[in-house]
Amino acid sequence: MPILEIKNLKVIVDGHEIIGGLDFSVEKNETLAIVGPNGAGKTVLFKAILGLLPHSGDVKWANGVKIGYVPQRVELIRDFPLSVGDFFDIQNIPLQNAGILLNLLGIGVADIFSANLGILSGGEFQKVLIASALADNPDIVFFDEPTAGVDVTGEATIYKILTRLQDTKKFAIILISHDLNVVYKYADKVLCLNKRQLCYGHPLHELTAENLQHLYGEDSALYHRHHDNGGFNAHKND
Repeated sequence: MPILEIKNLKVIVDGHEIIGGLDFSVEKNETLAIVGPNGAGKTVLFKAILGLLPHSGDVKWANGVKIGYVPQRVELIRDFPLSVGDFFDIQNIPLQNAGILLNLLGIGVADIFSANLGILSGGEFQKVLIASALADNPDIVFFDEPTAGVDVTGEATIYKILTRLQDTKKFAIILISHDLNVVYKYADKVLCLNKRQLCYGHPLHELTAENLQHLYGEDSALYHRHHDNGGFNAHKND
C-alpha cells in the first residue's frame, strides 16, 4: 500500500479552481518531485494534502504515518526571540538528535543551540528547518524548495545527505523544486503541475520537450537546453 494516495484532488477558493484533477501516489523510500511555473499551485497542493486548506477528492494515508514538513518561508519564526535550542525543545526534539543532523548538514553544534534564530544566515536557517523535519524519524517528508537561500555547494551537500538518510531510513520525499537538474538526478517520479496535472511518471520519460512546452510555455526552451547540454546527471537508482 502506498504511504500516500491522491485521487481527483481539487482546491477551489472563492469559486476559482486553484488546482484540480490530481491523481498520484507515493511509496516508501520514493522521491516525488513537483514541478511547474510560479503560480501553478505547488505550495497550495502541499497545504491541501497536509489538511491546511479545504479541498475535495481523496487523500489517503497509510496507517500511522509520521510526517515531516519544511515550508518555503517561516519568517515569523525567525523574527521571534527564540534560540535554536528552544526551537527544537518546543518540538520535543532531543538536542542530541538535532545535533547529529545539523553536523551532517554542515553546521557545527558547539554554539548553534544558544544562537538566536534571527541571526542565522538564510542557508543556516534552512538547514535548521530540515533538521527539525528529519529529527523525529518521519515516514514521509514534504520539502517546499528545501535549498532556498543555500549556496550551490550547500545545496549539493543537502541533497547528498537527504539521499544518504533516505537510503538508511527509507522515508518518502515529496519535493517542490524549480531546478530540473535536481529533479532528474534525485527524483523517482515527477508530477508536472500548472493548475492541473500535465504529466506524471519517471523524469526521463515525462520531462520531454513537448511536456515542458505545455508546462512552461515560452520558457521551456531554457529547460530543454539544459537537458540537451547534459545538465542532468545520472538518476540515483541507475
